[in-house]
Amino acid sequence: MKTDAKILICYNAPVSIFSVYNGKVPDKSTEANDLSEKSFLKELNKINSSLAKYFTQVDTLAIDMNIQKTIDGINSVKPDAIFNFVESVEGITAYEYCIAGLFELLGFSYTGSVPSSLGNCLNKDRTKNILTSFGIRTPKFLTFKPKQRFTKKDIDLRYPIILKLLREDASIGISEYSVVQNYTELNKQFKFLAETYKQEIILEEYIKGREINVAILGNEALPVSEIIFDGLPKGYPKIVTYDGKWIEDSTYYNYTNPVCPADLDDKVRDKIFSIAKDSFKALNCRDYARVDIRLDGKNNPYVIEVNPNPDLSTDSGFSRSAKAGGLNHEELLFTIADYALQRKKLYDTKNKAG
Repeated sequence: MKTDAKILICYNAPVSIFSVYNGKVPDKSTEANDLSEKSFLKELNKINSSLAKYFTQVDTLAIDMNIQKTIDGINSVKPDAIFNFVESVEGITAYEYCIAGLFELLGFSYTGSVPSSLGNCLNKDRTKNILTSFGIRTPKFLTFKPKQRFTKKDIDLRYPIILKLLREDASIGISEYSVVQNYTELNKQFKFLAETYKQEIILEEYIKGREINVAILGNEALPVSEIIFDGLPKGYPKIVTYDGKWIEDSTYYNYTNPVCPADLDDKVRDKIFSIAKDSFKALNCRDYARVDIRLDGKNNPYVIEVNPNPDLSTDSGFSRSAKAGGLNHEELLFTIADYALQRKKLYDTKNKAG
């Protein structure tokens, strides 16, 4: 029997704002094979159909800069819960947290994290400072503005160093050139990123070791997933690049392979679960999130990023971990939607009692 509830799926309308997304000189074949926006739009119908099996009404709404249209669209549906898939507004990721704030101002329950958590996690500098304040291990880093001048002496970090855009996710700007071995390489990649994306860049000590993802659902960690880079050509750093996620038939796409559950001994797995849960709490995440971790040569976990709004597509890492934990994709979506519905019920009950 279906739950008598109206679910509104809100997502960001696809749009491109950068000349290149994968952190290197543009290539026509790359643009043609970019699955970043196309893949979600294909998934949207699957998500709609999955939720429709559990709830009496499911609608979708594309979010753009026309906020009045968004408000009117939400109010016309009057959903019991909003499934929040919004990661940007017309390509601007800095507005992600604003849409969650809009949901709150309008008084609607929604899935996922609150605005402050979304904003904090998008800013890698702020995320790492929060993690450090809680005693959570994260690589040493420096942040520079795009036009800021610095010298070799200002880089108080050990090489190799990885360069990332401070306020982007989905591996935007990350390529095989992101990991640098010396100041000359660093300066070259910094200039490219600064001129191309015109935003702050974070420099981080690169942790050589295994790439681990931990999906948190509710307050529990799902089976650990590992990214395997076997077969990657010599000279390519073992990192999750934009190509690896989104550019079909690219070198990284072909040799970036997830394995879940990861082959870990119990002691290491326990350490990973502990640091992932602590990171989830430190950033005040809600409902679900993905914690990205690197293991050094001694299996010490370093938190790289916390993603409070991770991809939930059928082939996503989060869905893979959920499946390994006993939840199929439809059950995963229902579980997350139900979190928001339960909050609405609690809110309604308190209002009636008051």
